[in-house]
Amino acid sequence: MYVYDADLEETVMKRTTIFADEELLRGIKLVADEEGISVAEAIRRVLVNFLSQRQVSERRLSLLGIGRSGRSDVSERCEELLWTRPGGGEKGEI
Repeated sequence: MYVYDADLEETVMKRTTIFADEELLRGIKLVADEEGISVAEAIRRVLVNFLSQRQVSERRLSLLGIGRSGRSDVSERCEELLWTRPGGGEKGEI
């Protein structure tokens, strides 16, 4: 099936099947009726919204590994590493 959007760019859509309980289906049908759109369009909008929110949160989380030391023994040696100066001397030593 081919659908053309307002910019006349071709969008290819594939048919799929989802399993949902009655309450969820009633909810999506209610939203579709209120918005004046088809159930399929309501589901597409929900999916687009879900994926866009997920991408935003993944971008935020991508900074978590920025401070990697490259060491595999950090958790075992955390006290020693915290209380030793980078040059090798103990804190407090001059």
